[in-house]
Formats: sequence, structure tokens, C-alpha cells
Amino acid sequence: MFKVRSLGGIALLALATSGCGLAAAAPQQDTRLPADPTRIEFVDPANISGLAPRTLSGGDDLTRRVRINYPELSGATALNKKLRGDAERRLRAFRENARGVPGAELNVDWELVAAGDVVGVRLRAGRSLTAGRDHATTTFWYDTSTRRALDSIDLLNGDGALDEVARLVRAGLENRGPVVDREQVMPGRARFDSMAFNASGDLVVEFDDCEIAPCSLGRLAVAIPADQASPLLSETGRRAQRDVRRHGQRVAVKRPETAPSPAPAAISNRAGTVDCAKTKCVALTFEDGPGPETGKLLDALREADARATFFVMGSSAVGEPELLRRMAAEGHLIGNHSYQHRDLARLPSSKIAHAFTRTEEVVVAATGARPTLARAPYGSVSTEVRNVARAQGLALVDSDVDPADWRDRDSAAIADRVVERAHPGAIVRLHDTQRATVAAVPDILERLAGKGYTFVTVPELYGSGGMKAGDLYKSGSAPARKQPLT
Repeated sequence: MFKVRSLGGIALLALATSGCGLAAAAPQQDTRLPADPTRIEFVDPANISGLAPRTLSGGDDLTRRVRINYPELSGATALNKKLRGDAERRLRAFRENARGVPGAELNVDWELVAAGDVVGVRLRAGRSLTAGRDHATTTFWYDTSTRRALDSIDLLNGDGALDEVARLVRAGLENRGPVVDREQVMPGRARFDSMAFNASGDLVVEFDDCEIAPCSLGRLAVAIPADQASPLLSETGRRAQRDVRRHGQRVAVKRPETAPSPAPAAISNRAGTVDCAKTKCVALTFEDGPGPETGKLLDALREADARATFFVMGSSAVGEPELLRRMAAEGHLIGNHSYQHRDLARLPSSKIAHAFTRTEEVVVAATGARPTLARAPYGSVSTEVRNVARAQGLALVDSDVDPADWRDRDSAAIADRVVERAHPGAIVRLHDTQRATVAAVPDILERLAGKGYTFVTVPELYGSGGMKAGDLYKSGSAPARKQPLT
């Protein structure tokens, strides 16, 4: 069993969900009797030791808009291999299908649907290849006793059990109307690739968008009652069901009588120690992380007595609370880079707000302070993005030094480009998910320090004038400090 970080005496803390993603707060009702039986409770990955979020992204223009996130669990070699293989398969498929499609995008997010003797990882992929966007869900399982990584179909006890589950699912879809093609619910590994359990132990079978019904219906799922599902489960499936039921009984949280106080705004604990009107300042910013190399990056910054601004991606930060706390403790500033790295300018305001809010909750849970800066993925900012940022108290930060390190594996070349283009008041865009970038940082720090630069967080560039929510900032250089939207 994976070790669980204790949190106020509660071993596993599930966050409230709508069945399609994490919601803003802990459950407000007893989830043993869910109003929606297809609702799945997710385990908070911040409470699981030995878990590290991982990201696979493209290194060229075709795959620049790919972010595939998945967890890596210490000791779960077979599961880690399966998840990595799935990520690589998705990237290859995107390469084949995205050629000639402007703005093609792929984002894969993950949740833990179980984390006891049996671990469940649910992947939710969103893909834009045409005018619309479709979603697909896959759930993989890992049995800690056998050390086997399994597909969802392996929760069932053979072909006969799968046939019966398919029959029960078709029966459960009878009241969904003629738009649902129940004949498409055929027994098979591909069709039954996402199964999990709700807090009552019911078996929840999920289908991809457009798979058995029009895309406009979105997520389609059926819950098979626990007493009907249990005889159909394999030994692994029964233990997974027991784990989820046992922990599901411990997540009910009473609604607080008073609303919690808003978290204070995040500031560097060394803000105010440098006057950038009199000193050559440069702001190094890192985005998309935390990643596997972020700890090494923090070591380099500490050794050089430099501080930076980290625009964290929520899906990468959710399992790394210690790294977020270290960033804050060592004088760095944490900003918001949304949750899934989607092009926010293509989203409605409600989804933009959710992308920022969900990441803010991750940061507040780890550090106790809320970000006041945000960077839109791909630097894609629309009027709607600015309006949402203004409403949420976020100043938007772009950059005026971008070495395009995401497409480079040559650390020396990255360092050369940064040093050559740096100037007083520069905001430098880098990625702490890139190994070559992290390797370049000590050279960047040494060479710029040799030129008399001091490394500060972004707000320090603007001194007492500060930064205004909803405005877009690309450089701290006078006179064009506040950049208009173009």
C-alpha cells in the first residue's frame, strides 16, 4: 500500500467532484449516498507520499500545444511504465493527426480514483483537431500485491462477467432516449477502458464523448449497484471496491458555519530589499512546473542568492506541496499558469475562471497565500482572459526575453540567448520542466551577475507603482511598463 501523509488524523482526503474534475472544496454532503451515482470521488494526491506528477510535451511547433500529464508512483514500476507508454502513444497519434490542422491541441489531466492496496489512475484527455473539442477517459489500475498494471477490464472476472456488465450498462441506458446508441455498448477492452467505483462501491462505467451518443451530450456514464457488481469482479476488483468504500465513508465534511477568510496575497519574503529604479534588475520566470528538475533549479538559485517567479501549472503542482512551500520559503514568488495548459483565449469566461481558480486552490493549500500574478499558456491573452484576470485579482505577465528553450536541448545555446538579450527590467521566460533549461541556469546566473544584474521577482521591477489586475505586463523597462493588449 502507498504511504499516505497524515492530515489532521484523516489518512485520505477526497475532494468534491462533478465526476469530470475536481471541484473547489471538500465535499459538502455525505458521499455514501451520492445524488449522482456516477460521481467518482478523487483522492488528494498531495496526501500521497512517493507520488510525482510528470508531463510529456512536444519539442517542436507541431506538438507545442501538447501537455500530457500523468503521475509517477515510487515502487510502482509496472504502472509507471504503462502510464508513460500511454502518454507516448497519445503523442504519436497527435503527431499523425494534427498535421495541417491550425491550433490543434491536446491536454491530458489525471486524478487518483483509489490509493490503497489497489491504485486507480483516471486520465481525461481533451483534444482539439477541428472546430470542436472531444474528450476521452481511460482508467488504469495497479495491484500492489501482484505488482501488476491493469486495464479497467481487468477489474472483472473474465469474459462472462464482461458480457453481464455490458448487458447491465445497456439496461441502464434505456431511459437516456433514442440519441444513445445502446447497440454500441459491446463487450471489449476498448469500449470498457474506464471503470471505477463511487463511494458506495457501485461500479461506474464511463464512455468517451461521441462514442455511443452525440458529442453534445458530453460525459456519459452508468453506475452498476454494488451488490450487482460485486459477483462480477476479479480479486483485484473486489479489493479496489473495498478500498474505495472504506475511504469513501471518511470523507463527509460538514459545511462550515462561516465562510473562510480569503487567503493573503502572495509576495516574496524578500520584496523591498532591492530598488530596481537604481539597480540593474532582471526577472527570471519559469513556467509549466514543477517538474523533475525543479528541486535542482531551486538549489542553483539558492547558491546564487537569486530569486525568481514560478508560474506553476495546477496539474503539475497538485502533487508537489513541499516544492511549493520551498519556493515561498526561499524568497521566490508563485504565479498562476492555469490548470491544464489550455489556450485560454479559446475558452469561455467560466472555463478561464475555473482554470485559474483550480490552480489557486492548489497553491493556497500548500503555501497559505494566493497568487496575484498569472501567465496564460502560450502567452495567449484575449479580452475575456483579461476580464477574468481582473475579476480574480490577477495581473497578467508575458515576457520580452523568450529564448524558446522548450524546443532546444542545448543548454549552452539557451544560456547564450538569455544573456545576449537580457536588459535592465527584462522579464525572461523559461521552463523548469526542461532539463536543458535547468542545466543552463547556473551559467545564466553567473554571467548576468558578472554584468551587474540582480535577480528579483516580477513585481519588484515595478516598485511602489505596483501591478494592476487585468493588465498585461511584458517588461519592467521604462517607459513601456504596462503593455496594451494587441
